[in-house]
Amino acid sequence: MILYIHGFASCGTGNKSDTLKSYFGEDNVIAPNLPFSPKEAIKFLSNIIKNNKIDLLIGSSLGGYYAIYLAQKFNKKAVLINPSLKPHHTLLPHIGKIKRFCDGYEFIWKEEFIKELIALKVKRYEYERYLILLQSLDEVLNYQETLNQFVHKSKVIVEYGGNHRFENLEDYLCLIDNFRRENGSH
Repeated sequence: MILYIHGFASCGTGNKSDTLKSYFGEDNVIAPNLPFSPKEAIKFLSNIIKNNKIDLLIGSSLGGYYAIYLAQKFNKKAVLINPSLKPHHTLLPHIGKIKRFCDGYEFIWKEEFIKELIALKVKRYEYERYLILLQSLDEVLNYQETLNQFVHKSKVIVEYGGNHRFENLEDYLCLIDNFRRENGSH
């Protein structure tokens, strides 16, 4: 079973989760809306992992940051799609009232959430458990920083062009499935 972890100000329902469900099957992909607090999001996601037979995490942007933490905590593989490696920096300017992209729901992004993100920082990556999917024209995050972090240690695919949303995930579903099946689950 796959757990899809959405990004900042997004929802569990959307293009990526729909694409994953159409390929892997509706019953094989869990794609929840996350609590806004990173601490609460991790607690929520941890409960899903404990109560389901999750063998792969797929995280996009902030969801990639969460997936790194959870993959190492629960000994799982993870696919990171344009992952945010330093959300405590990139989300600092967003403190205040925010509208979710998916449905316009307003929430407050709090300064304490930045501290919660810092507390989730992984000290040492277990690189072999990650497949990284990057697009070079990501307008939100610098793909080169992620590439430099993972390039010689994890499986990394860079598509030149694209954007932060990683619009053509369907082109990589077979690759994701193969990665999921390699050597069983970690």
